[in-house]
Amino acid sequence: MKHIVCYSGGHSSALVALEVFKKYGKDDLILLNHDIHASVEDADIKRFKNDVSNHIGVEITYANMKGFDVKDQFDVVVEAQAFKVGNGTALCTNRMKTGPFEKYLEEKFPEKDCVIYYGFDANEKQRIQRRSQILGAKGYKTEYPLAFWERTIQSTQEIGIAPPLSYSLFKHANCTGCLKAGRQHWYVVFCTRPDIWNKGKWSEEEIGYTIIKDISLLELEPLFEKMRCAGIEATEKTPPGQFWKQVREKLSTDISDDSTKPCECVI
Repeated sequence: MKHIVCYSGGHSSALVALEVFKKYGKDDLILLNHDIHASVEDADIKRFKNDVSNHIGVEITYANMKGFDVKDQFDVVVEAQAFKVGNGTALCTNRMKTGPFEKYLEEKFPEKDCVIYYGFDANEKQRIQRRSQILGAKGYKTEYPLAFWERTIQSTQEIGIAPPLSYSLFKHANCTGCLKAGRQHWYVVFCTRPDIWNKGKWSEEEIGYTIIKDISLLELEPLFEKMRCAGIEATEKTPPGQFWKQVREKLSTDISDDSTKPCECVI
């Protein structure tokens, strides 16, 4: 039986890798990652993935989208001429992660002789249920150590490995310029990564649709510039309610973030 950790590069997936390693050892452990373009995955996330991998003594197994080293999420959606498909699933997630993941399982584990581990915690019951149902329908078993196991480690700092620096600004270690994120995320991008902001605008122009519901990045620029001039901190660490309250108070404008589903980029 192989133990496949969906090793996203985030702190939670690293903790799962460490818990599974402590329980089962490294001989049958697989750290499965989908590498993405260096322009949208922070270099320190890549450092973090390698540090934890080296600590465990298991090399990272990559199941990458073809052309991952030359295409980012914007190139992928422009090529397909759509941001989302079906019931609102982010197309970039499917092409860059879900598709390669399913192909890997089909080719390497057709007999389903594996357990797949995710970094969801006890507060993410809906995500646990959804992932269990999707993979269970295909005959795969899933486990969620952070939600259901007795924890032995709370932070990688306990083993001398600093979490990714991107956590100083963002809540997750997903792509910078996430196509499922809301206005607060994109405000951080506007302030800190003008190259990604401009590529986001380019993708909207090419596709003829907006990343954020009902408003384009171009239309958001005047507001975001006023927010920056008013001293609104560019961070996702401030809770959304508090963040947008600051904006309303400083700019005397009635605005809040749009509601988005949790990103499915978990593998």
